[in-house]
Order: sequence, then C-alpha cells, then structure tokens
Amino acid sequence: MAKKKKQSEGGGGAPEWIVTYSDMVTLLLTFFAALFNVSEVDEVQLQQMISSLNNIGMGAMEGGATLTAGRNADLGNTIMSLPSMEKGKSLSTAKKKATSLFAPEVKSNKVKVTTDERGLVISLASDAFFAPASAQVNIEETRDILLRLGALLNSEDLQGRKFRIEGHTDSTPVDPAGPWASNWELSTARSINVLKYLTDIGVEEKRFQVAGFADTVPIASNDTPEGRAYNRRVDIVILDEGHL
Repeated sequence: MAKKKKQSEGGGGAPEWIVTYSDMVTLLLTFFAALFNVSEVDEVQLQQMISSLNNIGMGAMEGGATLTAGRNADLGNTIMSLPSMEKGKSLSTAKKKATSLFAPEVKSNKVKVTTDERGLVISLASDAFFAPASAQVNIEETRDILLRLGALLNSEDLQGRKFRIEGHTDSTPVDPAGPWASNWELSTARSINVLKYLTDIGVEEKRFQVAGFADTVPIASNDTPEGRAYNRRVDIVILDEGHL
C-alpha cells in the first residue's frame, strides 16, 4: 500500500500564535484608550501614541491595511492644527486649580466650579455674596475668596483668556420704591460690582465682559429660601474659544 505523502508543515502565512498575540494587543490598546483623558492631551504625548500604534506588529507579520494621510491632511486639517488643543488643556488645568483653590467654599456651597459650552464657570452663590434685593458684595465675608479668584484669573495658565461676569437674581420682584427698576438692573449691578473689585485687585479690565440675566437662568428652585439664595449669584466664566 502506498503511503500517503505527508503534507508539508509550516506553509505560508503568519504562525498560529500571532492571532492570540494580536487579540491581546488589541485588548490592551482598548483598555488604555479608555483610560486616556483627551481633555489633557498634549502634542508630545499624542505623537508618542501615534508612533507606538504605527509600530505595533511590525516584524511579526506583513500585509494588511495601513493608515495614510487623507484629503483633510492635505488641506492642513490635522489633529495638530486644531486650535482648541492647548486652550482645552489650559482650561482643564485651571479647573483643577480652581477646585483645589476653593475646596472649603465648594464644600460649603459658597462656590461652585463647573464647565459647560461657555468654558470654565466659577459661581459665587448664596447669601455669602449678596443679600436679597442688594447688589452690594459682602466684602467682609468674601474678601479672601475674591482675592484667590483674582490670583487665579491672573495666573499664567489663563494668560490671553477673556472673562465674562454674569449676574443673576432670584425671582422675587424688586421693591418699586427701591433703587432698581427691575431684576435686570439688579443683576447687571451685581456683575459690575464684582468687576470693580476684581480690577481693583489687579485683574486687567479689558479682559472682561459683563452681563445681567435677571431671574431667567436659575440653578435652583425659587420656591425655597435656600434655592433663592443660590440663584442670587454671579458667575465668573473663563471663556472658551467659541465664546469670545
């Protein structure tokens, strides 16, 4: 009986172990991509990542699709050309600094640090800053907070940034016999008084915008004294690029 010829081993293509290896690398890449915070990306770090990705599997096997620059890159629209990268990084750093700087006040709800489409928002809220129907800043109680705020606005991380001071009121109508014709005037006066104090301690006046919103942008219910106290506030907005 003729013996069957043994099929030759080690034919073309990659060895079987490379499949398991590739799966492991893909899972690791996915894991670290999930941990990566894009808001803090810098050019050096991104270049290192791209270089690592380009070298994965090189020498282990050949073939497959490769990434090449597309039409947008030819037009200069690469990720490195995005104008918000460095600005976004500086706002992320500023948020961390603000959260640390105002930690006691954040805990006691006198200050709130958030971000939205406008940029970084530092809210000076509650009766610590403004009494009902008053635009007078309670300097005795808030001087230290405002001094720290001024130092943050003058910090190197925020050089070249513009700021907007947005005043707000609760929904209680103003006293017809009082100094304000409406909550619009009252909210604007609150913004202007905070502006005056910040410029007095050395923040450049031309970097500011001022606005008053009356009771149109509440952050709490006006049905309770506590909610109204939070709504009597001034927001210091460190503006993002699209809101200059």
